[in-house]
Amino acid sequence: MSISFNYVALSDVGLVRSNNQDAGYASQHLLVLADGMGGAAAGDVASSVTVAHVAEVDDVYSVDDLLPTLRTALMHAQQELSERVHEDPSIAGLGTTCIAIMRSGNKLAMTHIGDSRAYLLRDERFTQVTHDHTLVQYLVDHGELTPEEAAHHPKRNVIMRAISDTPESVDVDESIREAIPGDRWLLCSDGLFGVVSDETLKATLSTYKNLRECGEVLISLALAGGAPDNVTVVLADVVDDAELPATTHLPSTPVVVGSAAADYSRPSRGSASAAGKAAALLSTNDRRHSAATVPHQHSRASKARRFFARLGVALLIIGILAAGLWAGYRWTQSQYYVAPNGSYVGIYQGIPQEIGPFSLYHLEETTGLQISDLNSTAQDRLTTPITRSSLAQAREVVENLRAQRVAQPSSSSSTPGSSSTPGVSAPQSSQSPQSPQSSQPGSQIDSQTEHNGRQ
Repeated sequence: MSISFNYVALSDVGLVRSNNQDAGYASQHLLVLADGMGGAAAGDVASSVTVAHVAEVDDVYSVDDLLPTLRTALMHAQQELSERVHEDPSIAGLGTTCIAIMRSGNKLAMTHIGDSRAYLLRDERFTQVTHDHTLVQYLVDHGELTPEEAAHHPKRNVIMRAISDTPESVDVDESIREAIPGDRWLLCSDGLFGVVSDETLKATLSTYKNLRECGEVLISLALAGGAPDNVTVVLADVVDDAELPATTHLPSTPVVVGSAAADYSRPSRGSASAAGKAAALLSTNDRRHSAATVPHQHSRASKARRFFARLGVALLIIGILAAGLWAGYRWTQSQYYVAPNGSYVGIYQGIPQEIGPFSLYHLEETTGLQISDLNSTAQDRLTTPITRSSLAQAREVVENLRAQRVAQPSSSSSTPGSSSTPGVSAPQSSQSPQSPQSSQPGSQIDSQTEHNGRQ
């Protein structure tokens, strides 16, 4: 059986970041995604250099050569990062995650390092294939945190393994997998899965059969959720060549997005470098496209066709974006979160984000639970909205918080008639069980008689 990839890659800088430190690459035999780290320490350089080195080995290999080839490419990427830091110490501390999937026939080799993720949709079963190399995941693995606590932990973005400027060897997870027609692969940075729930990711991958439309909707969902980080997705469908309709044409040239695409236009360390070779590849594709359109430039009819084709594409993109935004808004209204409402705990519908003058949330319920009644741990937890995917789950969070109220003084301490003076007991009631004599007829006379007799 002969199989192929139908693929697409998209990236967006997000709503908070000023530059794109994600990088993506997709072709018939290779899928790559990297998420640079370091902020001012040039995370975009780390991701683009890494993707360029992996893209350099994009070719046909035997199954036995797949993992060694990827491993060597990542090692060369780390060596170049070390050299760049040696030349420019101001970028010390840069690093990047990386997922790479290389295909040989119906076999897939995967290497993974960091917290970017690969998901697989197979027969309506949605699976996270990669395992995060983060501090909170380590604590979850060792039973010190629950997955729920990890999702809101202040150090959830601390990476324990990455491709960086350190002299240590690259420590990656490696595996060989089967490529089955009908599989849909999603590689993404935390700008997507950190905002969009797994349930929504699965629903989107299952609903939108067109890969580009699916990718655009995923990006729109992340933007609707606030997009605090760069958002990059690489999507690939495994297709059986024998079942492919004759009118369907799969992509044949690589797609490059994010910092890797931007890096191609920058001055590099030379045409022999990985970035330079990738730039040459992109330039070749551009020249091919230009050459194909030259014979039509002097044809008025051809110009008209191109105009209407572009108009149609523009309208299609606008329609997709509108549908994506609407789907994103509808998704936000299926979410709930628990947060302060004045001095009380409130349940809100939506997500805690605003777009200009529009809020994507509203108060759903006032619980009557006062924040001041909670212990310090519960109050600290409320400093960040506690998001849930249903109203029932949000109510469960409130009940868990309610169980963490500070213990109130016992009701017996405020009983009328009780004494508040230390060492002085309250007078006993005449019906008290502790004074059995007081309930017997004549007890007062007998006591007085006994007292007189002692006189």
